[in-house]
Amino acid sequence: MPRVYISSVIDAPATKVWERVRDFNGMPRWHPRIRDSRIENGEPSDRVGCVRDFHLQNGDRIREKLLGLSDYDMFCTYGILESPMPLTDYVATLRLTPVTDGDRTFAEWSAEFECSVDDAEDLVSGIGGNVFQAGFDALKRQMMG
Repeated sequence: MPRVYISSVIDAPATKVWERVRDFNGMPRWHPRIRDSRIENGEPSDRVGCVRDFHLQNGDRIREKLLGLSDYDMFCTYGILESPMPLTDYVATLRLTPVTDGDRTFAEWSAEFECSVDDAEDLVSGIGGNVFQAGFDALKRQMMG
């Protein structure tokens, strides 16, 4: 089972970063690769079990289900229901931890999934760089302003 793990330090308080990322429907507001997003069936975007249906900038469509959300522990866990990527059983967690030295944020984004051995390396590097690291880089820029 391939695993992706990316971590970063964001120069902003964890509570401020969490305000930006906690909305399961809010990725278009902070992630540069996401074009649009909607929560199916008009459910609240913080209800565990809700499904987001979104498009990447290239037009690819992905559907993901919110599996866990904690304001206290500042994490959200979600799974992919539909994706053009050649993978299954994808579950990811985005977690923020306060760094008290300098009032910064330690951010971690990880995922595990099943795929063919031939696709594993490309998927791990693509998800790690194009999704997770790209998201952290965008958050760093946005939190500076």
